[in-house]
Amino acid sequence: MDEFIKVKGVYFSYSEKEEFVLRDVSFNIKKGQKVAIVGANGSGKSTLSKMLNAILLPTKGVIFVDLIDCSKKETVFEIRKDVGLIFQDPDNQIVATTVEEDVAFALENLCVPQEKMCLAIKKALDSVRMGEFRKKSVEKLSGGQKSKVAIAGVLAMNPKCIIFDESTAMLDPKSRKEVLNIMKELNEKRGTTIINITHNMDEVIFFDDVIVLKDGKVLKQDSPQNIFSDELVLKQAGLCLPQVTKLINMLYKEGFVEKKVVLSVDECVLVLSNLLKGEKNF
Repeated sequence: MDEFIKVKGVYFSYSEKEEFVLRDVSFNIKKGQKVAIVGANGSGKSTLSKMLNAILLPTKGVIFVDLIDCSKKETVFEIRKDVGLIFQDPDNQIVATTVEEDVAFALENLCVPQEKMCLAIKKALDSVRMGEFRKKSVEKLSGGQKSKVAIAGVLAMNPKCIIFDESTAMLDPKSRKEVLNIMKELNEKRGTTIINITHNMDEVIFFDDVIVLKDGKVLKQDSPQNIFSDELVLKQAGLCLPQVTKLINMLYKEGFVEKKVVLSVDECVLVLSNLLKGEKNF
């Protein structure tokens, strides 16, 4: 996979009088990867997401998206066609009264021909399983449905990358799972690069790579397996292990199981099942 996003030596401050929110941030994301960016509140996650979409520009350092320098004002429009951003609260992103009109909004601004627009709207809504709601009023939708409409609005522009900025934080467990499944499907079926900004460590297991932020700095970038093996980094970042990982770690410390990082409920069930059968190794 080719590198799609390159962040090198980035600093950011909202004003000259304020301290840097991001400090010497560097990392790479490959095309077609699913990457989670995690950190406690105030770690700089949302600020970073807005910089990858060129809503904010670096105070110092450079960011390249698909070889385009997004630290320059003249490349902003091009960057936003390639990188879509989904906000935490869909009400901050939805601008029209009906589902269909909202998905059409960005396409109309891009002067997409009517025939192509209709096809793009249908494809986007079908991708998030909201096709039957196209004529519905947005006000009558649930929070999870509104999130899907916001995703469809970005999808209609066919971006190469979509950033989900705490997009599951306000959702119930069922809607959260649906949005995570949409991320996975977009990545697998369209090859879309997915970046999920989150503080929910249970979501991290679905991703190829994890970037851990602490006070505006990158503490570590690695696979979920290696991140969850590094309890020191998680402690420094103010993050907690998923419950299933924590449970198996406790059993390991008591000598009931051999050490292994468990990431999912299915893995945990297998370990506990083997333990009940008297099998220590797994």
